[in-house]
Amino acid sequence: MSIRILLAAALLAAPGLAHAGDRYMSRPPVIVSPDLTAPWVMQLTGEGVQPAVATRRVIQRQQAVQRRVIRRDGVARVEQVSATGQARTAVRSKFDPMYLPQTVAYDSQYKAGTIVIDTNNRFLYLVLGDGKARRYGVGVGKPGFEWAGTHKITRKAEWPTWTPPKEMIEREAARGHYLPASMDGGPANPLGSRAMYLGSTLYRIHGTNAPWTIGYAVSSGCIRMRNEDVIDLYDRVNVGTRVIVI
Repeated sequence: MSIRILLAAALLAAPGLAHAGDRYMSRPPVIVSPDLTAPWVMQLTGEGVQPAVATRRVIQRQQAVQRRVIRRDGVARVEQVSATGQARTAVRSKFDPMYLPQTVAYDSQYKAGTIVIDTNNRFLYLVLGDGKARRYGVGVGKPGFEWAGTHKITRKAEWPTWTPPKEMIEREAARGHYLPASMDGGPANPLGSRAMYLGSTLYRIHGTNAPWTIGYAVSSGCIRMRNEDVIDLYDRVNVGTRVIVI
């Protein structure tokens, strides 16, 4: 009985072997992708294949527009575009009018002629006496660069030369920003139109080439003002003026 079963199984399998041979006598053509670096599955189908070079060009175009500056109605914004095409806008809003120079009520123990800088609220006060002060908007030290103390103005300069300290040059170089050893005074100079040097420190009250930063904590410790505002203050104070930073 077992021999008969084995013979029957062999006879049934024989046609299958013949059909298997026939199945591979005529193989389907292989369609090769125009891009030989494409995945092998795509090369077999030939569908949806795009050259890798074109893909790289698209990526380069996306990277080229990741940051762009948009200026409209006196507002400067930096727009960043993600890889998905979504835009994120930040930085540089229109100058807030509350930071314009104005005379305000100001009761203090300091005598007229003293400069008081409120770094938390981004205001500089020139005490006038009789309970009043001339108030200006300022930019102050960014996180990690805040400071407080009392000094006197030891020097004044018009359109000052900017000589970045060694520490700043090294710090910025580590971030990929390379500062000049020195820059002559002018509209592009970060110190702006005027500078008043505080004691023997590296700190100054100075103008800026980025007026939209007034009201923000953005500096390396210096107190920055709009160019027209720092000129106004510069003409009102002398070397020896007491400056209190709180």
